[in-house]
Amino acid sequence: MSKADELFVSMCRDILDHGTTTEGERVRPRWEDGTPAYTIKNFGVTNRYDLREEFPALTLRRTALKSAMDEVLWIYQRKSNNIHDLNSHIWDQWADEDGTIGKAYGYQIAQKSRYPEGEFDQMDRVLFDLERTPFSRRIMTNMYTFDDLFEMNLYPCAYSVTYNVTLEQGDSRPTLNMVLMQRSQDILAANNWNVCQYAILLMMVARHAGMEAGELLHVIVDAHIYDRHVPIIRELIERPQHPAPRVSLNPEVTNFYDFTTDDLIVEGYETGPQVKGIPIAV
Repeated sequence: MSKADELFVSMCRDILDHGTTTEGERVRPRWEDGTPAYTIKNFGVTNRYDLREEFPALTLRRTALKSAMDEVLWIYQRKSNNIHDLNSHIWDQWADEDGTIGKAYGYQIAQKSRYPEGEFDQMDRVLFDLERTPFSRRIMTNMYTFDDLFEMNLYPCAYSVTYNVTLEQGDSRPTLNMVLMQRSQDILAANNWNVCQYAILLMMVARHAGMEAGELLHVIVDAHIYDRHVPIIRELIERPQHPAPRVSLNPEVTNFYDFTTDDLIVEGYETGPQVKGIPIAV
């Protein structure tokens, strides 16, 4: 059975059984009818996914892997903050009349800084360092820029990625690992979506650097289940689990900036029925 399913079920049960509630507190999110959106939450949830063993897609319900990939390309490859550059509509409610979400996400990745070797934006610097000094402990991106927060239509949730290379005795090539830091996560709506898209990002960057994609360490500061999601979660975690799908990249593509969603190969993805009509708190 999928290890991603096992981790998800364990995490959800722990939140439901041992989490704390924000009910009655002053909270920012609201449901569409204006009601405060309260949560049950755990602090400091950490999950590890080893891409050398399997791809971490849920089988309890289907995760739209190509759409998840498209969003991660929107941020890190196209470096955009405009929803017109994105094929899905997940950001529509946070966009302004021009289609932008403010100085958020891809806007931050595109910002350039000066280095002794020249001027780089955040993603270009990651690729440069992995090619030239792969064992550096300074290879990361960060979208939580305090000076720009007031101009972001939504503060970044998954905000920091750190890359780390390992080479064990007997390995034919280095392994690229990733730590994803997330300040806040809606477990039902976003957990596996974020896990899968950053697993794909890790795979693409590893391919670019000529490395093997290894572990994705996902740290969630505030892992929460919204009050109106509790019945959905309880039903979801009781569903049958299936083996993880086989997910790979087009072997002919080696440059990070050449990948498209057509280069994602998904095989044997057996899942339970999709959960439809999930209410989203804004």
